[in-house]
Amino acid sequence: MEMHSKKRIEILLEAPAQKRLTDLLDRLDVTGYTVMPVLGGKGHHGVWSREGLPSAAGTMVSVSVIAAEERLDQVLEPVFDLVRRHIGIVTISDVMVIRGERF
Repeated sequence: MEMHSKKRIEILLEAPAQKRLTDLLDRLDVTGYTVMPVLGGKGHHGVWSREGLPSAAGTMVSVSVIAAEERLDQVLEPVFDLVRRHIGIVTISDVMVIRGERF
């Protein structure tokens, strides 16, 4: 089976900023993304959990994007401009996909 090398951009950020991020990804013509709730974790300021929070204000989401390496800077620069104003993390990793033409 033929595989294609791509980049996975994983963005964890405050849930209230999710729409701004996905709107930005749409304007950047990203072919697709997946949004998932983050249940909890541990970071610079200790352990946190979304359990018991009355609203989305303290919750986090994870947004995954698969992109061609050539588009990485074009996507990352505006994404980081948005994320740096919020609590968030951006990671990039290598992935292999089967249908390379979709990214």
